Amino acid sequence: MSKEENQKDIEVENIEEQVEEQVVENQEVSVEEDLQAKLKEEKDKFLRLFAEFENYKKRTSKERIDLFKTANKDVMVALLPVLDDFDRAYSEISKTKEKDLLKGVELISNKLKNLLQSKGLELVEVEVGDTFNADHHEAITQIPSPTPDLKGKIIDVIEKGYKLGETVIRFPKVVIGQ
Repeated sequence: MSKEENQKDIEVENIEEQVEEQVVENQEVSVEEDLQAKLKEEKDKFLRLFAEFENYKKRTSKERIDLFKTANKDVMVALLPVLDDFDRAYSEISKTKEKDLLKGVELISNKLKNLLQSKGLELVEVEVGDTFNADHHEAITQIPSPTPDLKGKIIDVIEKGYKLGETVIRFPKVVIGQ
């Protein structure tokens, strides 16, 4: 029996060695799989962080461009009454015989208008007879229309409107027919 026992012991030892080898291999595989999973997780974090940073850069550059476009808005709004005064002065002086005075006011007015246009200020075009649109015009009052075809249309422009880039900084003030 001792030979049989020895043989059984040897077989049991062989089986134990095989099991131990499998356990070691499984541990190595599980450690490798664990490291692979951690690497994949870190790559995912990195890609998300990189994408978030790219979005941040795009957003801040867009905000900076928008800020530069409208940085002069306060100055432009403050100068609009001066433009209105020049227009009033021009219309009153044109009624007199002082053509030299008219020419001087016209030169200064044109110089100011050209300077403001170079900085992005644009006149909102409104004509008598245009259809009134509450999104683009500010109605001061309604009066009975002189003709039936002017109902709901602009009869008079009281104050010009201006926009800076795509933003309207002052809506044209109009009188509409009722």
